[in-house]
Amino acid sequence: MSLAPLRAPGGQETQGGKVQLSFLQPLFDRPGPWATVYFGPLQSDESGAKRRELSVREACRTLEEEGADAATTEAVRDALLRIGPAEDPAGRVVFATGGEVVLSHRLSRPPQRQISCWAPLPRLTPLLELAGQDPVCLVAYIDRTGADFELRGGAAGPRSAGQVEGEQHPVHRTASSDWSERHFQLKVENTWEHNAGEIAEALNAAYEESGADLVVLAGDPRERPAVHEKLSEAVRGVTTETEHGGRAAGSASPALEEAIEQARRRHTRHRVEEVLDRFRAGRVGTDRPTEAVEGVPALVEAAREHRIDTLLVRPDGPELDRDTWVGARPDQIAARRSDARTLGESDPTVVRADDALLRAAAVTAADVLVVPPADDDGADATDIPTGGLGALLRWTYETTPA
Repeated sequence: MSLAPLRAPGGQETQGGKVQLSFLQPLFDRPGPWATVYFGPLQSDESGAKRRELSVREACRTLEEEGADAATTEAVRDALLRIGPAEDPAGRVVFATGGEVVLSHRLSRPPQRQISCWAPLPRLTPLLELAGQDPVCLVAYIDRTGADFELRGGAAGPRSAGQVEGEQHPVHRTASSDWSERHFQLKVENTWEHNAGEIAEALNAAYEESGADLVVLAGDPRERPAVHEKLSEAVRGVTTETEHGGRAAGSASPALEEAIEQARRRHTRHRVEEVLDRFRAGRVGTDRPTEAVEGVPALVEAAREHRIDTLLVRPDGPELDRDTWVGARPDQIAARRSDARTLGESDPTVVRADDALLRAAAVTAADVLVVPPADDDGADATDIPTGGLGALLRWTYETTPA
């Protein structure tokens, strides 16, 4: 799966449904411990302000009870009180240590519950669900004279991605069967065909420049398929059409919004399934060199050797909170305390497995893919990483028969 990366709203990169964690680098330049708070959206009216104050107070009380220092708790409090529903309609996550907020990141969807914790490492797995993996969709609103382009994805809402205007005349047929009128109608159809080519060319360019993951064509029922046919092979492969909506003012509708969301969901499922197919084919037990691993011990070994190419995380997996021992460096990671000491860490720290593996993945420029729970996509539970954690590897070793 190879798509051009897109700088998504808020700074993270997505690539074909995977999340690249380079934007989290500031969190790994500090030793911690860390305060992490996932804060949901609130209304801007008076009652919303009161609820925000109570929520902030509750988050800070939790941090204090878990041992956070006063300066860091106060920095978190100030940051949370500045969060506004207009700028952060889905909420925000705040990471703080040493008396300052190191990273504050907008969420793409609101958390189901507020999360506040004080721990040796930043709490990252909820961020994968709440701020990553949504594919960016380029919507083309087409008529017979041109098209308007719009990007959909992330908490920032729809944003313009340009437009194209073709030839303006002639664009309308007549009802006459006179020879001159038939000649005129031929010129109209030639104009439509020319404009479809112009729109397709501009759409190819907009797709490449924006780094979008998929394209949806809306608008004129005659011009829309003509544009689709003239797209480049790469763009045509990620493009769908909808009969809802169009370029004219007032043509937006709930049906159009649902069609766009369905296209995005299909794209995500397809990309996840592509990675899972590779994972299933590469797991231990095949007759080929191991290209994929699952379970904390195997992942820890791969992380130590910088071999993780794509980390697979199923958020409901039972091993995500398994005890893992780490040192100061991200590759000082072990499944047992005694192993950590052999890595040169005399006083290892116990942390959640998912936090340790996400830190290791981020600093080695690995991708991360969130795997939906089995009930969400109908997948057989045996086909998803054991314990909720797995990885595709950068290079393989020959497996030794037991």
